[in-house]
Amino acid sequence: MTILDFLTQLQANNNKAWMDLNRDTYKQVREALLNLTETVLLKMRAIDPSIGLLKPTDCIFRINRDIRFSKVKTPYKTNMGLYIARGGKSMSYAGYYLHLEPNNKSFIAGGVYQPEAAVLKSIRQEIDYNGRDLDAILSHTAFRKFFGGTLKGESLQRMPKSYDEYHPYKEWLKLKSFLAIHPLKDTAVEQANLQDKVLKGFTTLCPLIQFLNHAIPTDSQ
Repeated sequence: MTILDFLTQLQANNNKAWMDLNRDTYKQVREALLNLTETVLLKMRAIDPSIGLLKPTDCIFRINRDIRFSKVKTPYKTNMGLYIARGGKSMSYAGYYLHLEPNNKSFIAGGVYQPEAAVLKSIRQEIDYNGRDLDAILSHTAFRKFFGGTLKGESLQRMPKSYDEYHPYKEWLKLKSFLAIHPLKDTAVEQANLQDKVLKGFTTLCPLIQFLNHAIPTDSQ
């Protein structure tokens, strides 16, 4: 059974009784994700040495949802994924993300999602000082072809304090997340060359990840 097949069934049977009956199948698809993660990690260490010697288990997420403060009480996530970042998935550094979800909701992405205030301030300062470097990264042919040459994320309606409204990089400075996203159809996820697609995306993301991490102070972790 593929990961998407399992997640499709989980969407229709999101309860502990069903999961208990299908625990072995879950272990199989989780192992498939761990194997994919290991393959990607081996290649990415040479491309971005800053990720260090992460293990696959440092990069994948639990399928159990935290329902303590949620109105939605279904116990399991209906997606799976991996996040490769310096120090592991729980750190605040920019990183590489693969999201797997049925119904053509999968994607390859990278960057920083909703950083805390101190990190957000540092990234904006880096853009203010070195926006030309970011512009060169986003306008590179490979980046434009794979990620559309732009950053995505929720944005302020007005410029953040201390920045001029006519700043040449105002659209980036207004962002509250800094993400590049490449959507994946279910057919692409289930192809044998998925790892090649992921590696191509992550390799293309590397200059952006390095730009963002250069801005993030180590004492913010």
